[in-house]
Amino acid sequence: MRDGETKSGLPSVAKAVEMFSRFPGVGRKSAQRMVQHLLRRERSDMDLLILALEGLRDKVRPCTVCFNLAEGKLCWICADQQRDQNTLCLLEETSDLLAMEKAGAFRGVYHVLGGRLSPLDGVGPEDLHFATLTQRLQQRPVRELIIATNPTVEGEATAHYAVQIAQPLVGKVTRLAYGLPMGGELEYLDESTLYQALAGRREF
Repeated sequence: MRDGETKSGLPSVAKAVEMFSRFPGVGRKSAQRMVQHLLRRERSDMDLLILALEGLRDKVRPCTVCFNLAEGKLCWICADQQRDQNTLCLLEETSDLLAMEKAGAFRGVYHVLGGRLSPLDGVGPEDLHFATLTQRLQQRPVRELIIATNPTVEGEATAHYAVQIAQPLVGKVTRLAYGLPMGGELEYLDESTLYQALAGRREF
């Protein structure tokens, strides 16, 4: 904690600013504005925010099958018997899954790795959900595995590692089409681009 909040004898404000500034894309100035906004709101609004955060902490867990977010044993996708269980889409993060669902082009099921391979950052295969992917494919083989890691250097390395694991276990392994911009992130792409990338996927 530092600067004006602490010097002015407002350690609670300083702590709140510090915590908000840890959010992705939120700098210290933005964090200060967020705290000031909360302080101007009704107390009931802050109570609702606290309840929402407690709900995130106490209720939200990884799905036991695909590692999507869930408030029970299974996420809403794994619990949906109408999904195509023979087509599995491999993603880096739950935010990528939400982008795919928003595009509305995919009716299969997912497996979320929880990140991407990045040796420079100390992230290896054992840090991601590759072991559970292998186990899942062994227990219930699928017709097609669609690799939808992001078109970045790390995403490509992750995709190639996934191919090595999956090819002996899956009928077909495909990759999203390269209409995706190199260095782009799935969660920031519009629905049309994602739809076309899925429709034009190529086989490894």
